[in-house]
Amino acid sequence: MLVYLSQGLVLGFSAAAQPGPLQAYLLSQTIRNGWQRTLSAAFAPLISDGPIVLLVLLVLTRTPDWFLNLMRLLGGLFLLYLAWGAYRAFAQGAEVTAVSDTAVAQQSIFKAALMNVLSPNPYIFWGTIGGPILISAWRESVGAAVAFLLGFYGTLIGGFMAFIALFAVAKSLDPRLSRVLSGVSALALALFGLYQLWFGLRGFWG
Repeated sequence: MLVYLSQGLVLGFSAAAQPGPLQAYLLSQTIRNGWQRTLSAAFAPLISDGPIVLLVLLVLTRTPDWFLNLMRLLGGLFLLYLAWGAYRAFAQGAEVTAVSDTAVAQQSIFKAALMNVLSPNPYIFWGTIGGPILISAWRESVGAAVAFLLGFYGTLIGGFMAFIALFAVAKSLDPRLSRVLSGVSALALALFGLYQLWFGLRGFWG
């Protein structure tokens, strides 16, 4: 059981520390809405990964190439949409909206979960790394499978929450830094979106 827990901890930390679209989105939301309203978005993988894990475990590595390419295209377009929202906040210098805390928090976690569903990365991870480990752990015992999932999502969500706290501290150091970070998040989301679109189109073109 400890072996699977350790694997979950390492993989979760690695996923949280690796720069990606979700981290860029968390940055843009923290700068725009504050850390309290953004914190819930760190739990987005708990919403999006359930169906993904079930789907991938059913077919495991048999996911067709066109499906991943389609996910890349849809995810790229959604990332560009989020980048446009981050850019508007940067251009207007807006930091906090007048919407209620609950509404903003629900919107943040929904968008983050949708981003995860439309990204091919979770499918690739669970199809090539996480899925085989989870199946192996399940065959050993239910406790081993639970230990792996707790280790993975514990460090993944904890890492995302640490990112949000770090961005919030950076924002409070200098008001001008808030606008700079907002611009950086918009650029990062746009680049990730274009990257996803390019790979998706290249996959369809062969």
